[in-house]
Amino acid sequence: MRDGHRILDADRHVIEPIDLWRTYLEPELRAHAPYYAAFGDGDPAGRAASAGPGGRLPLPPQPMVDGRPLYRRLSARAARELAAAVVRRAAPPGPIEQPETHLAEMDAEGIDVAFLYPTFGLLLLGLDWLDPALAVAYTRAYNTWLRGFCDRAPERLRGVALMSPQDPARMVVELARAAALGFRAVVIRPNPVGGRTLGDSAYEAFWAECERRAIAVAVHESAHAYLPAAGADRFHSRFALHACSHPMEQMMALLALIEGGVLERHPGLRVAFLEAGCGWVPYWLWRLDEVEYRHLAGEVAPHVLREPSAYFRRQCFVSIEPDEPYLAEVVPRIGEDNLLFGTDYPHLDHDSGLVGQALALRRALPGESVRKLLWDNAARFYGVEG
Repeated sequence: MRDGHRILDADRHVIEPIDLWRTYLEPELRAHAPYYAAFGDGDPAGRAASAGPGGRLPLPPQPMVDGRPLYRRLSARAARELAAAVVRRAAPPGPIEQPETHLAEMDAEGIDVAFLYPTFGLLLLGLDWLDPALAVAYTRAYNTWLRGFCDRAPERLRGVALMSPQDPARMVVELARAAALGFRAVVIRPNPVGGRTLGDSAYEAFWAECERRAIAVAVHESAHAYLPAAGADRFHSRFALHACSHPMEQMMALLALIEGGVLERHPGLRVAFLEAGCGWVPYWLWRLDEVEYRHLAGEVAPHVLREPSAYFRRQCFVSIEPDEPYLAEVVPRIGEDNLLFGTDYPHLDHDSGLVGQALALRRALPGESVRKLLWDNAARFYGVEG
């Protein structure tokens, strides 16, 4: 608790130890476990990254799988910039792969509970050549490991199970296993897989089971995917790929769930769209309501029987960035009951002091809105009691 507020971090990340898949995958699949290799893409600057005047740092190794980098189109120049950014940031209070490091940082920031999302796991499911059985095996291995990670402090560290849409039929099986492990939320990528959007009928059993079990579903993008991603057909820099993929894929994911009738058929389903800010939501809902649905409602009936914004307000959530400059105007348009706060720790998007920035929103937003943002809404989304 901080300044009288309970704080729930709705979007925090683990940095998985690379050997977890070799440890937890079935023996016959361990040859497909990711591993680290020296960074190299033919860049003449070699393996050095500038650390500013008078200093040079070696590029960190890059994660690989089956001889290919997990990060698609991550240039040596971008890798040098990212490595330098890591150096500029304050070091964490311990090894980032350990739960105790998260707990120490949470204590320093005043965070009571955090929901943990994957890093490399999202990248693995962004590979477009994955055999469906291997994709599901990756999720099994990750979810098993995550359960043990969270068990070090189960009241404060809450895991979000990873789901693989590569094999829709097996999603329900892994969902049941995740529920048996105690997970109350799952995460999926927004990208099309095998030509299927999230609104495809192949996923109907999965959505129905999430609703039946009251399992929250988070949609979370990860840049540099090999799957189809917004901007990837025309840009190659991380600057552009990262800028496009997160907000634009979330826009299309929400559209897919509405247009495909998922939210109409499953009114009890809870869905959150994370790590893209909230500024896209008012425009997107206005466009879907006033430009599309107003004139073309008959085309999408009976899958869409109300304005798209009504579905969002009834059962969807979106995470905010505390420094988005338009929050005082945007929050009334989105609805104060639909907002979540997440730090994205320890990714480079994360800045220290985010909790303080969120608390400072009391100067621009009503106190009740800030309380809902910091605890109530996330507790309702994730099903946290108390």
